Amino acid sequence: QVRLAESGGGPVQAGGSLRLSCAASGRASATNCLGWFRQIPGEEREAVATMAIPAGPTWLSDSVKGRFTISFSSENFGSTLYLQMNGLKPEDTASYYCALKADECTASAAAFAFWGEGTQVTVPS
Repeated sequence: QVRLAESGGGPVQAGGSLRLSCAASGRASATNCLGWFRQIPGEEREAVATMAIPAGPTWLSDSVKGRFTISFSSENFGSTLYLQMNGLKPEDTASYYCALKADECTASAAAFAFWGEGTQVTVPS
């Protein structure tokens, strides 16, 4: 059974940094893709970063390239997907979700079958 749980969100000043974590258990298939998405109320869920598990390749949206980094760690106690966010801007304010899909990565939210509950990131203007 796949379970995803995000943490690490919160308020942060513009220019600051946050690291989001997603505790992941289970797998959808022999090869999997984990991704970070974000959503503002009233808008569609937007792909931020994806990573083929366990070692890539990775993909970052143009809006976060050069500021955000996606990484993955798997140890005896479990697996965690990270999103290191630097140089945060007010437009980064959103609910951030971790998601998993079987097979190759895509930026389409509709292709991801498993989702966490989300964590809120707020960057005041």
